[in-house]
Amino acid sequence: MADRSSEIKFTITLDENNIPEEIEWTAEGAGIESKKAKSLLVSVWDPEEQETLKVDLWTKEMYVEDMKKFIHQTLMLMADTYEKATSEEGLAKEMREFGQDFAEKNGLISRS
Repeated sequence: MADRSSEIKFTITLDENNIPEEIEWTAEGAGIESKKAKSLLVSVWDPEEQETLKVDLWTKEMYVEDMKKFIHQTLMLMADTYEKATSEEGLAKEMREFGQDFAEKNGLISRS
C-alpha cells in the first residue's frame, strides 16, 4: 500500500514592516489553488510538549467587523470539532452557547 499525503500551503506577502499584505492558500488534494484570505488561524498540537502551537495572521484589509465574524465562526467550529472528537455533547452545547453570547455582545446577531 502506497503512502498517501496531502499538503496545505500558505503564502504570506509581507510589507517592509513584516505586516501581512496578502494571504493565499493552496490545498491541491481538495482542488483549491491560490485562494485569497484576509486572516488565518492555525493550531497544532505538539504531543511531546503537550501544548498547542498557533499561527494567527491577518492582513491590513481585515476589518474589525470581519474579525468578529471570523472569531465567532471559529468558536462555533471548535465546538463542532470538540463534540466530534470527544462525544461530549453537553460541553459542546455550552461552547455553542458561549459562541452565541459572543455574537450577541458583538452585535453579530440579535437576542432571541
